[in-house]
Amino acid sequence: MALLVLAYPQIEKKDYNWIQSFRAKHDERYFNFAEPHFTLVFPVFDIPENDFIAHVQVTAKKFKEFFFVLRCAQIVKDSFSEYTDIFLIPEEGYRIFVKLHDALYTGILGKELRLDIPFIPHLGIANSVDAKNCKLLADEINKKNIEIVGAIGKLSIVSYKNDKIELLKEVFL
Repeated sequence: MALLVLAYPQIEKKDYNWIQSFRAKHDERYFNFAEPHFTLVFPVFDIPENDFIAHVQVTAKKFKEFFFVLRCAQIVKDSFSEYTDIFLIPEEGYRIFVKLHDALYTGILGKELRLDIPFIPHLGIANSVDAKNCKLLADEINKKNIEIVGAIGKLSIVSYKNDKIELLKEVFL
């Protein structure tokens, strides 16, 4: 079982529906088991659940609810597979995502930080082994000049096992 920290965005229903419609067509890997989210702590395997939760709770107290705006789709090659992803990247709020991510990767999570993979705050909306198709899709999104305004008000501590995500605890910012 892996432990993660996800942030489910508070966004308008029309934006949620657009994201989910796009994901239903183009998200080959994650659509069926995860709602749209930002991953702040990637899978951790060797830390006791209670310690993990306590660390996230203490860290979250240092932050308050924040807003973001998604205006850009970007393709990123997955570091662990042959897939290429399409991410919606926050133009506004980017620095707070980075600071929250970095704060979470201190203390008991310090040894878990992957310095060989850059952290790019993102909401994943598509993936494929066909990188050129991902580029075409991202270009189409970027031509539309999207603007998705949202907020992050809580963190979800989840477990991941057998392609299922289970909520363990919600922590408010």
